[in-house]
Amino acid sequence: MAQGRLPVAGVREVRRAAGRLVRADGRAFTAVLLLNVLAAGAGLAGPWLLGRIVDHVRAGGGTDGVDRMALAILMCALAQLLLARYARYLGHRFGERTLARVREEFVDRALALPASVVERAGTGDLTTRGTADVSTVGTTLRDAGPELLVCGMQALAVLVAVFVIDPLLGAVGVLTLTPIWLALRWYLRRARTAYLAEGAATSEVAEILAATAAGARTVEAFGLAGRRVTASRHALDEARRTRLHTLFLRSVFFPAVDVSYALPVAGVLLLGGFLHARGAVSLGAVVAAALYLRQLTEPLDQILMQVEQLQSSGASFARVEGVARALPSAGAAGSPVPADDRIDVVGARYAYERGGEVLAGVDLTVRPGERLAVVGPSGAGKTTLSRLLAGVDAPTAGSVTVGGVPIADLEPERLRRQVVLVTQEHHVFLGTVRDNLRIAEPAASDAQLWAALAAVGADGWVRELESGLDTELGAEGGRTDGSRAQQLALARVVLADPHTLVLDEATALLDPATARHTERALAAVLKGRTVIAVAHRLHTAHDADRVAVMESGRLTELGTHEELVAADGAYAALWRTWHGDDGDSAGGDGGRPAGGGASPAGSAADAAGSAPGPVRSGGDSAGGGAVSAREGAGSSRGPAGS
Repeated sequence: MAQGRLPVAGVREVRRAAGRLVRADGRAFTAVLLLNVLAAGAGLAGPWLLGRIVDHVRAGGGTDGVDRMALAILMCALAQLLLARYARYLGHRFGERTLARVREEFVDRALALPASVVERAGTGDLTTRGTADVSTVGTTLRDAGPELLVCGMQALAVLVAVFVIDPLLGAVGVLTLTPIWLALRWYLRRARTAYLAEGAATSEVAEILAATAAGARTVEAFGLAGRRVTASRHALDEARRTRLHTLFLRSVFFPAVDVSYALPVAGVLLLGGFLHARGAVSLGAVVAAALYLRQLTEPLDQILMQVEQLQSSGASFARVEGVARALPSAGAAGSPVPADDRIDVVGARYAYERGGEVLAGVDLTVRPGERLAVVGPSGAGKTTLSRLLAGVDAPTAGSVTVGGVPIADLEPERLRRQVVLVTQEHHVFLGTVRDNLRIAEPAASDAQLWAALAAVGADGWVRELESGLDTELGAEGGRTDGSRAQQLALARVVLADPHTLVLDEATALLDPATARHTERALAAVLKGRTVIAVAHRLHTAHDADRVAVMESGRLTELGTHEELVAADGAYAALWRTWHGDDGDSAGGDGGRPAGGGASPAGSAADAAGSAPGPVRSGGDSAGGGAVSAREGAGSSRGPAGS
């Protein structure tokens, strides 16, 4: 399994899941099974009656007997048609209901996945499982499943009928099916692995295309088009290779099976002729047995076709069901309740899977109600620390706790009430304004929704919408620019009502005037709560209760603004650079202010968020470019920043 890829369920897990789905609609499944048995029984009458006609004619019987048996054949054929048709109808309904359960279960599991798991897996893998894989499973449940039941019952009934006519003929018929069994065994040994590889390759293509499309501006700005094209070609080559491999398996399996279909009929005719010549069996019995085995070709062909479909579907079902493996353990629901709102970081270390260590032993205590600003050069580990504080990631060493309980171990609902991370990333969901806000608090009244919108300065433009809170948003509805989308994300924060808020460029997409207004409004709402702000403008640090300075994954300074300026260390150099007082200071940028002309005398509200403008610093921090890219891709946790 590729690094970070979502897990795949094992064969036993898939079987248990299939059994669970069958039991969920057991009555319908039983009805389908019974109807298939009756349809298969009705289909057996034709060859047997035809054999009786042959024997009747050879014995010199009249046409009356032939007519009666011919009419019986017609009636049985009609009964088989009606029973099989109704069985398929019920089977399709069973399949659609079961598919609905699979889809709903997948959505529930996907929404319950930790954000860190989704990020490591990539959106392409999760999207492919929720679309192509679920659709493949649905096709099997709707079409292949009922067809397999019908044909399976028919094939079994045919073989039983041949044994009833003559055990020796039945044995020959079964033995001559051996080549088909060998071809099937050869195919099944290879098919599951091949289809899983094909699914993984398809996910990789989707992931690369999604990442390239989402980062198109970055690709263009840094001239990365060649690299992205090369990566896409490699992914497409792998997808083509895996698909050709599954095609090779089918091209070997099906011709071998097609050739083998003639063997049972030929074997029965040869042995039947030999036995008939010696008077051991009647001609009608030989004819009936041959017709039965000829009749076996169609259901057997359908079964083998559906077996191929089942291999593809089984691999897809394993990928869909594998999402359950990535869910937090059931024990998280019974995790201890934090004793208080104090956050303790003790010896925290963290390393990304595809990069070096980003945090190298951080110790920090955030007191309830404190406003803490985290500053430092790009790549210092600020965003990574904020993700640990919000429970998005767990430290690879050390601990990050709230009230003595590891933050990352809290169940999602409890975590959402404890700590919320808000970044410059945001999302507007398809649905109304009300739907977008109630993600944070489903039980919120309209009055609470308007109060949350007013808190972040968004009530004005929402009231101007044609239907207010009922206005549809998204591709087909009302359009929202970056600033409005971010205001909706911040309104979710107000509704979520966490005791600790971690802000990482939360107002970066707002224009300066709107950003300052939103920050002041948020400060009034969040008064008395703990606010941890990754500060890219130092007026935020100036107004905070304490300032934490990060350098190369370590916490190098901690104190009030005045204390750190007086200490004349890294923070003092950043502060002088901010004002352009010392163009040659370490961390300077030629005397240019790092974040623009913001006054240091900002209001206390600035602790609730910061506008863009990274603090400049000479040199690269530990971890290099990989860390910087990861730092700029921090995700949002919970309803606040989703």
